[in-house]
Amino acid sequence: MDAIYQVPFLAHAAMEPMNCTVHVRKDGCEIWVGTQVPTLTQAVVAELLGLPKEQVQLHNHLLGGGFGRRLEPDGTLTAVKVAQQVDGPVKVVWSREEDIQHDLYRPYYFDRLSAGLDAQGRPVAWTHRIAGSSVVARYLPPLFKNGYDFDAVEGAAEPPYALENIHVDYVRVEPPGVTTAFWRGVGPTHNIFVVESFIDELAAAAKQDPVAYRKALLGHNPRALAVLTLAAEKAGWGAPMPKGHGRGISVQFAFGSYLSQVAEVEVAQDGSVKVHRIVCAVDCGLPVNPDTIEAQIQGGTLFGLTAALYGNITFRDGRVEQANFDTYQPMRINEAPMVETHIIGSAEAPGGLGEAATAIVTPAVTNAIFAATGKRVRTLPIDPMQLKSST
Repeated sequence: MDAIYQVPFLAHAAMEPMNCTVHVRKDGCEIWVGTQVPTLTQAVVAELLGLPKEQVQLHNHLLGGGFGRRLEPDGTLTAVKVAQQVDGPVKVVWSREEDIQHDLYRPYYFDRLSAGLDAQGRPVAWTHRIAGSSVVARYLPPLFKNGYDFDAVEGAAEPPYALENIHVDYVRVEPPGVTTAFWRGVGPTHNIFVVESFIDELAAAAKQDPVAYRKALLGHNPRALAVLTLAAEKAGWGAPMPKGHGRGISVQFAFGSYLSQVAEVEVAQDGSVKVHRIVCAVDCGLPVNPDTIEAQIQGGTLFGLTAALYGNITFRDGRVEQANFDTYQPMRINEAPMVETHIIGSAEAPGGLGEAATAIVTPAVTNAIFAATGKRVRTLPIDPMQLKSST
């Protein structure tokens, strides 16, 4: 079995665009901003102004949407440069167009996979080559060693399945003139889509049910097996669905947590996709606040689903073509599916959830599209023209 997968550049497009208020004085600088990296921001501003760090006072506020975009201090540095020319406080607010067209984008990835199956349909060999930009090499240079980017292979190098012979490698390919950055999960947001889609392809080639196929490869991994079993049970896996409807499943271990999702989708004659329901089972270790867990699953699912359906940053003549929410479309409220969250009680160490659902939702949806139409989605965003019925 061989397959090639591709995922696009993505913008953060938070509801609050980049903004910052700065007051530069001879004896210091005062900043009001929402940032994910206050210490780094203070240091780079001090360097720009030639001041000791203790003379840069930063008031950190709620982010209005970070998603990795506010790990970058570029918006603050721009505001400081403006404030240097003014005697008094200056507030700089980016327009929506500036925010989308001057973002630092999630990398474009190109993946090539191959697998060999034995007579029972089980994988006996698995190879996965990942090509794309390295965010770690730019943002955390000391952690990029010998061409290895730990983030670019997370979710792929150590999948939850029992794969006896596995080879995963990463090739750094930097797009000229395009700066890439962390985007609410980065590596796993592309790797989970690729791995879970390919596992589904292997199940189909082996003529086995996708849930049963995964269970046979998770006997050594009780936590992954438990979330898979619970999600399938709560979603009513195996129950009949109308024509043009399908269920898809995905499993992941990433960010320290185990998740499984089942998506129920409908594909119309024109190829348009409607996601009706998402069922998610979660083992994030000791569940500290169930309400927060449910909120993170809901928000992350919709964030990832928006990217799967619509997210795509493209370039023409050296410029970003998308500019506002008419050309970089967010999911509308009438498109949002029901999201059910089922938490497994655990005494294990707590894991992360802020990015987990963003990564797992895409393959659940694309696998459901295959169940409904028999057509594989290997390139994102989902293209209705490729799903359009010929009947």
